[in-house]
Amino acid sequence: MQIADHISEQILAGQLQAGDKVLSVREMATSIAVNPNTVMRTYTYLQEQDIIFNKRGIGYFISETALHKTREMKKQAFIEQYLPQFFKNMDLLNIKFEDLQQIYENYTKSKSN
Repeated sequence: MQIADHISEQILAGQLQAGDKVLSVREMATSIAVNPNTVMRTYTYLQEQDIIFNKRGIGYFISETALHKTREMKKQAFIEQYLPQFFKNMDLLNIKFEDLQQIYENYTKSKSN
């Protein structure tokens, strides 16, 4: 899943775009020092999610729907996995949504500069 997360983050950041070639299974395995079977399982998973596709004999490529699919998949995981703990911490620390709004506005301002 770490490999899939890495590729997903590259897609969301615009570093990998529709039509871009992904490293071959062997190249990826060598670059991150894992077994090629691990990479193959990741690529199979990403294919099943319509994030990458295989051109037989040529390699793996980012699909046209990769950005949308990745964003939706990550959004759902965020909602199911991270938000419950986040809300619990907000409650324990007595943080209100109004407090977060100002923090978020400051974050977006600093990000655009």
